[in-house]
Amino acid sequence: MPPSLFANSRLARSLASLAAAAGLALAATCAAAQVPVKLVLNWKYEGPQAWFFVAQDKGYFKAEGLDVLIDQGEGSAASIPKVAAGAYQAGFGDLNALIDLASKRPADAPVAVYMLYNTPPFTIVVKQDSPIKSPRDLEGKTIGGPANDGALKLFPAFAKLAKVDAGKVTITNMAPNLREQMLTRGQIDAAFGYVTTVSFSAKAMGLDPAKDLRFIRYGDNGMDLYSNGVFFSRSFARENPKAVQGFVKALNRAVKEAVADPDMGIDHVMKREPLLKREVEKEKLFATLRNDMSHPEVARIGLGDVDDARLKKSIDIVVDANQLPRTPATAEVFDRSFLPARAERPSKTLNALN
Repeated sequence: MPPSLFANSRLARSLASLAAAAGLALAATCAAAQVPVKLVLNWKYEGPQAWFFVAQDKGYFKAEGLDVLIDQGEGSAASIPKVAAGAYQAGFGDLNALIDLASKRPADAPVAVYMLYNTPPFTIVVKQDSPIKSPRDLEGKTIGGPANDGALKLFPAFAKLAKVDAGKVTITNMAPNLREQMLTRGQIDAAFGYVTTVSFSAKAMGLDPAKDLRFIRYGDNGMDLYSNGVFFSRSFARENPKAVQGFVKALNRAVKEAVADPDMGIDHVMKREPLLKREVEKEKLFATLRNDMSHPEVARIGLGDVDDARLKKSIDIVVDANQLPRTPATAEVFDRSFLPARAERPSKTLNALN
């Protein structure tokens, strides 16, 4: 081989090696740029969580530089301590349980950044023929619910507002899948739960919730509280503000798409759990949009945000009823600085869906 050709060949090989090394370095840099976020949900995979899966599957989280892992939950109140303990960076769960922790352990409590369930879903359900007609009728009776149920956790606050002597009420716990069975068999007089969750569990048993059950709703008895929102570890939010902002941006985009095309949203739910019944999960999604995400304030402040006066009242109710050691400021509980612009968030109430 002529010397000039040998030199050119060696140069080409060197350039190719450099290019390959540069490519590997770039790939490593891109991988390193993905901020890991572990998210724990409020419950097992189901229709009303569609937007989380849409954001993950369509690459919206990834586009914001996030590597998001989504785990199933064990109850709306259970996700808060998991984030507080550092097992997860983010969670989806009950804001009132967050208020409780913010009062007791302000340094550890997560901070909410996007409110999804702005209408209180909390309820005590009884059989249609039950003698329990009003909250006061609960005295002397037994109410059952899963230990981490949001309505159970809020019962002291509900009892105080509804003038129920909580000391005269017996509380019992059971596995979530036994709640409706125990109620219908008369093993408990009433059950704690979310309206939508109990309704669909009852339907799965062959009951008609509208005819066979009655709901004593917390919201009808002075507890116009917020419910489930997305929250982050306080330290993670402080150290990774762009990651939190990107997460909320991606989720907001997915919420809008899932509301506009529920069938698409349910497609992504079914990928997670193919054994679910598609039509049931779609109906759950519609019910959640109507019952839990349709507060009139959405038209004014947009989905994702909170009304500060309403949040302050909610904090006061929870603190007073549970005799908590301190009253957290609204900014300790909810930080709107990570929200997309008002024009980018849904602004119509969602109760017209059917």
